[in-house]
Amino acid sequence: MTLVRARSVKEVAEFVQARVIGDDSVQLTGIASVQSARPGDLIFVDVEKNLSAAVESQASALIAGNFAAGETNSKPVLFATQPRLAFARAAQLLCPGPERKPGIHPSAIVHHLARLADRVTIEEGVVICEAARIGENTRIGAGSVIGANVSVGASCELYPNVTIYPGVRLGDRVIVHAGAVLGSDGFGYVRDQTTGRYEKFPQIGRLEIEDDVEIGANTTIDRGALDATRIRRGAKIDNLVHIGHNCEIGEDVVIAAQTGLSGSITIEKNVVLGGQVGVGEHARIEEGVMLGGQAGVLPNKILKGKGIAFWGTPAKPVREYLKELAALARLVRKK
Repeated sequence: MTLVRARSVKEVAEFVQARVIGDDSVQLTGIASVQSARPGDLIFVDVEKNLSAAVESQASALIAGNFAAGETNSKPVLFATQPRLAFARAAQLLCPGPERKPGIHPSAIVHHLARLADRVTIEEGVVICEAARIGENTRIGAGSVIGANVSVGASCELYPNVTIYPGVRLGDRVIVHAGAVLGSDGFGYVRDQTTGRYEKFPQIGRLEIEDDVEIGANTTIDRGALDATRIRRGAKIDNLVHIGHNCEIGEDVVIAAQTGLSGSITIEKNVVLGGQVGVGEHARIEEGVMLGGQAGVLPNKILKGKGIAFWGTPAKPVREYLKELAALARLVRKK
């Protein structure tokens, strides 16, 4: 059951550090879009052209930017420099998520040498192996398997059927969605030049995931071969993403669905990878680069340029790529 907490406009404004014009005693009980809002709901508008629709909606209050300051509004307005961000933070206050009942379900199997902190929730069919450590206020969803010597930090949320291989470390406030597999062996083989057969290269490294990371459903992240795969603080990884062994994913990186990263790739902080991006082994994507959907980066390639968008295969600055497409179109028309 999702908790709903009534809060006054004043309480919400203080929580998100917004300035209020209007009746700050109005009670709010939820959040909504402009189109679906009902009395008691809080909405937001981040562009001026949508302000009229927001004011005319049934919502009890709205969050807006300074562009709304000169308007006469029939409902309280919370002014924020980043309305969308303020709305997201308000949602944490008004809709704190499902109610948790700490405890261990009778069907769970917890090794006697595992260490569970206070207020941990272990759901149906969970297996927690030897010497695993689970931090306080963490929930392990039904059917999940936590391997030996795994460390899961405080206030983490693991949804059903997550599998964490032995030795993986998760920081605090990590969210892992259903079906994710963390710490599996990397795709590493050595070919015998005499027989042509492949033999497995050792996959004995680590996987380290720092604080405030979110990992999408059915995403897989390999452990390092001999060293470590690292996912740095605040990275957000979508569903159906694969990250190969020995990769380094920087702080606040965003990776959209169906992206595939080969081994030993470095993605520096604040990089954004669109959907279905493919990156070859030993490539480096430097700070602030953006890769458009289905872009392809060749092995050993370095992409640099903070704030520059790349697109295509092989990936090029988007302006260059579009010029080439236009030139190709002109050539086709001439035939």
